[in-house]
Amino acid sequence: MNVTNVKIRRVVAEGRMKALASITLDHEFVVHDLRVIEGNGGLFVAMPSKRTQEGIFRDVAHPINALMRKKVEDSVLEAYAAREDQEEGIGYEVSSAQTADQA
Repeated sequence: MNVTNVKIRRVVAEGRMKALASITLDHEFVVHDLRVIEGNGGLFVAMPSKRTQEGIFRDVAHPINALMRKKVEDSVLEAYAAREDQEEGIGYEVSSAQTADQA
């Protein structure tokens, strides 16, 4: 399974969250609301989550192995870096041709 498309939406508000991302897997399945977060060790990608009735956040969707997690994180962070290198604008998209080379 490969990440075939990434869309980045910058977050303008102050704080640790820098962007929201949507990814497409194998041109067939989309996952929205991944978050690019600035942590103490640098940027990382947080999976979409939902608060339970107990107040605990649980991932709605997430990779189940380290290889897929790395593919997702690398694709999102590459698209985020490319977006940051461009002028201010609305959204940035990495095409499937660009992400297919990462496989």
